[in-house]
Amino acid sequence: MFLLAGLSVLPWGGLSAKDSAISDDFVAVEARLLRFETFTPGAANRALQLAQTNPVSACDSHAQHTLLLLEIPLLDAALRAGAVKEFDQRMAAMEERTRLTLSCAPRDSFAWLVAFGLALGHGHLDDSAFALLAQSYQTGPNEAWIAVRRTILASPVITRAPDGVKAEILDEFGTLVRRGFVDVVAKAYVSAPSQAQALLKSRIDQLDSRAQTSFAKAVESLRRS
Repeated sequence: MFLLAGLSVLPWGGLSAKDSAISDDFVAVEARLLRFETFTPGAANRALQLAQTNPVSACDSHAQHTLLLLEIPLLDAALRAGAVKEFDQRMAAMEERTRLTLSCAPRDSFAWLVAFGLALGHGHLDDSAFALLAQSYQTGPNEAWIAVRRTILASPVITRAPDGVKAEILDEFGTLVRRGFVDVVAKAYVSAPSQAQALLKSRIDQLDSRAQTSFAKAVESLRRS
């Protein structure tokens, strides 16, 4: 149930409540979120409320990505706090936003990834859920900011994935390590079940020695911390 929070990558912090004043500039906010900067819950809520009183177009991908990224940690916080009503409301809001985004931009890879995360939030790990993940791979195979989040979300459930999707998860896992996203990938690896780790390690073993060493050091550091 907590896997969806991986899409936001980092915990709350970094920005103060006054930063909600820039929430109407979705491109700027999106850029900060994609660099893994974060909003406080109060600032995120104010930005979401602003979007409710001043609706943005479903076809404004920057705005929709920003609002989804802002709501994900709030959803996770509601779940951890046992706030069932708030959790259900945020799930419904995100599902509606994802649906509207895809109705306008059916090749929005991030929206497909969020749809997969929401399916996981409902406890669905079947072919229909993994079909959503497959769509994300198909529509955004080379976007690093999506790939990082996709790896965090998909790695822990790789053993349940159909063979085609499993191959995509493994390929992207190895590619991110080669491209230098070692710390984030290592976190995904450490948080995965042992059977999933065995599969993921098999892909690391196919990389060059420098990449293997870098990955091993990152994993060891995480396990010591």
